[in-house]
Amino acid sequence: MKVAVVAHAGKTLGDGLLAFRRALEDAGVTDPLWYEVPKSRKAPKQVQRALDEGAELVIAWGGDGTVQRCIDVLARTGVPLAIAPAGTANLLATHLEIPTDLEQVVATALGDMRRTLDVGVVNGEHFAVMAGAGFDAEMLAEADGGLKDKVGRVAYLWTGAKQLRATPVPTTIKIDGATWFDDVSSCVLVGNVGGVFGGVDVFDDARPDDGQLEVGVVTADGFAEWARTIARTALGTTARSPFVQVTRARKISVRFGKKVLYELDGGDREEVKKLKFEVEPGAIEICVPPPADAPDAA
Repeated sequence: MKVAVVAHAGKTLGDGLLAFRRALEDAGVTDPLWYEVPKSRKAPKQVQRALDEGAELVIAWGGDGTVQRCIDVLARTGVPLAIAPAGTANLLATHLEIPTDLEQVVATALGDMRRTLDVGVVNGEHFAVMAGAGFDAEMLAEADGGLKDKVGRVAYLWTGAKQLRATPVPTTIKIDGATWFDDVSSCVLVGNVGGVFGGVDVFDDARPDDGQLEVGVVTADGFAEWARTIARTALGTTARSPFVQVTRARKISVRFGKKVLYELDGGDREEVKKLKFEVEPGAIEICVPPPADAPDAA
């Protein structure tokens, strides 16, 4: 099997990339296709290069942003993706219980276990975890200005607190063609899985293989209402918050009253007034460890 590694060179896991390469060699992968990139946005070109050179497995070394960039190229190619979770939040890897020990990462990548997942598409770009606009996109954009690399997850809390006073925006959301929401919102989220960092589930019953995307809109305005919303989310009762509405759909169209930032899988994008989402069922295979109760899982 021809293995390719696409690595965000600025991310660290265990003893680093050299140790990871040695672990691959110890497992019999002596000459992998090897591409290092300085930023996650540089990854797609290298993933495509790996496919052109015959890669049968791609290992993404990095965080959710690097994983998302790889999935954007690999979706529907039939080439599986393995994850070396070297990022800050590692939401998809955490959801799939992918290990962080380098030898176990290699064993998972080269093992027989695969999980077929849906992916979301927003404005033509694939995502595996969650995309959104408003509060979360502004928070992530500010955290990505170097603060996240310095203080890790605390950056999200710091920049999030600064966004709580943002003014809600007129928003219209259509669900599978029918108008579902027409009011002001402070945050719109579309998720493929439920979890965000800290073990908090935004969408209580989300599954990444049910052929649907979860949709949530938050109308909280000001610190007091956001505090109530965040408390409900932390308790796993998001849907019962008076400032949150949730549903599921295969296609979602969102129109804002002004241009807003949006994000996907932790990476901020440009300002837009329109977002179009759809689900692509079973579009990617991810290498996963065997279940904890499997005979060889000890």
